[in-house]
Amino acid sequence: MISSNDFRTGTSIELDGSVWRVVEFLHVKPGKGSAFVRTKLKNVKGGNTVEKTFRAGETVPQAVIEKRDMQHTYRDGEDLVFMDMETYEEVRLTTGEIGPQVKYLKEEMSVSVVSWNGQILEVELPNSIVLEVTQTDPGVKGDTATGGTKPAILETGAQVMVPLFISIGERIKVDTRTDAYLGRE
Repeated sequence: MISSNDFRTGTSIELDGSVWRVVEFLHVKPGKGSAFVRTKLKNVKGGNTVEKTFRAGETVPQAVIEKRDMQHTYRDGEDLVFMDMETYEEVRLTTGEIGPQVKYLKEEMSVSVVSWNGQILEVELPNSIVLEVTQTDPGVKGDTATGGTKPAILETGAQVMVPLFISIGERIKVDTRTDAYLGRE
């Protein structure tokens, strides 16, 4: 159990049979009445967010989340196979279970698999990865870093916006959380 006074950003709690992560919290002490904690919670599995108010000191069950380092070994049809780096056990996940992050997965990539009560909740990729540009419009003389952007398709099939001077075959760094170009590698 965890007290609402101990909520911090990233704290995981159990509500209504599912896991919620605290995104924002605010302790409020009005002049009249008792204190309360206003929170914004994100469902770890579904991704939807809700705002909920707790009384100060109210206890809620804390979700015991297990994070294991795994390596994406290969793709088998719609399934992606991950290997636990400690026990060498294999776990199969569908592209739907992984979500939109699947576009950045490539073989032999290390990821963190988050589970709760034996149920896999999410796959956490590194915040930034280096990928090769496989398709984009050619750059022309006069293109500058501040001139604009163009779409580029990466080796995993993901599409990101890159500066005009990037060409096919270059390796670029991409933020997996925001799909943003971070620079050349």
